[in-house]
Amino acid sequence: MSTHTIGIIMNGVTGRMGMNQHLLRSIVPLIRQGGIRAGEDTIVPEPLLVGRNREKLESVAKSAGIARWTTDLDAALSDPRLSVYFDAQTTLQRASGVTRAIAAGKHVYCEKPTATGTAEALELYRLARARGVKHGVVQDKLWLPGLMKLADLKARGFFGRILSVRGEFGYWVYEGDLIPAQRPSWNYRKEEGGGIVTDMLCHWRYVLDNLFGQVKTVSCLAATHIPKRWDENHQPYECTADDSSYATFELDGGIVAHINSSWDVRVRRDDLLTLQVDGTRGSAVAGLRDCWVQSYGATPRPVWNPDIPNPIDFFASWQKVPEQRQYDNAFKVQWELFLRHVALDEPFRWSLLEGAKGVQLAEKGLESSRKRCWVSLPDLEG
Repeated sequence: MSTHTIGIIMNGVTGRMGMNQHLLRSIVPLIRQGGIRAGEDTIVPEPLLVGRNREKLESVAKSAGIARWTTDLDAALSDPRLSVYFDAQTTLQRASGVTRAIAAGKHVYCEKPTATGTAEALELYRLARARGVKHGVVQDKLWLPGLMKLADLKARGFFGRILSVRGEFGYWVYEGDLIPAQRPSWNYRKEEGGGIVTDMLCHWRYVLDNLFGQVKTVSCLAATHIPKRWDENHQPYECTADDSSYATFELDGGIVAHINSSWDVRVRRDDLLTLQVDGTRGSAVAGLRDCWVQSYGATPRPVWNPDIPNPIDFFASWQKVPEQRQYDNAFKVQWELFLRHVALDEPFRWSLLEGAKGVQLAEKGLESSRKRCWVSLPDLEG
């Protein structure tokens, strides 16, 4: 039996996503469970926390029970015991950090978007290939229980021929004047890498590509519905980035997808994210964890008559998909796969090229919004 200890530079763990999902809900649980069991092998992560704010970094390390932390990224990159670099910084800082890590010969795993533009994101992939390091991008929604249930239904042929995908994502983010905002202020500043199109279309690219079909074209309208918000210091600021996105996608196989993304919407649906998939033989609606199905034989026969109360209870003929397997935290699941890739050379297909595809869709979505037209997505050459 072999033990593989993998030193990980974790840069950006004082931010919401880096601290909660990656450190506290992924790496720390992996350490506490004794590592990742892979046959006769055990893979043990050994993180070094990196950040710019000494006080915040020390506090995060203490809460996570991690002894090692530093504000000196150069020293961390020069340490041969640290073979993996992870980046959860803000979008504007990510490409620089990843480039430096690749130059230092580190394997790279990072959040999305990987860069602010397609050319820069694709260059990261080329640099990693040329340097011979392993690389991956966080694509967490693929391991959400609700979306995994959709994938299982598709694999079993439940839908027949898939016709369309309809998505609703978002919630009301408070402006910050009376009630504190749930998201950082940089999200609403274009000059700091903010914007819901840049954020969410990266997600929708890998969800659509992996579950339904490759995205071929996009028509997107970006909007800034709330022009003024208050930051973490309770100071007002003008919002320069989009806070809502209304996007339609054409996929391989003639599938049409439409996904609304908004931080200005009040939720009256099953979950913060819902995806409805309609096919010739059945339909399904998935949230983050649950999934509901309606087969062809259970589909009611509505008749349009607005003059009387509708006699059909449209929720009654949907059936909840049972829990047929155990589901772990989506971020933790992908961390396990990436660390197995590093230690044991197991396949890992969610690479920096896939990250570049997400950036490409966001970039083309913004182009579509500016031009008010459909925009095609050319194949990216690695």
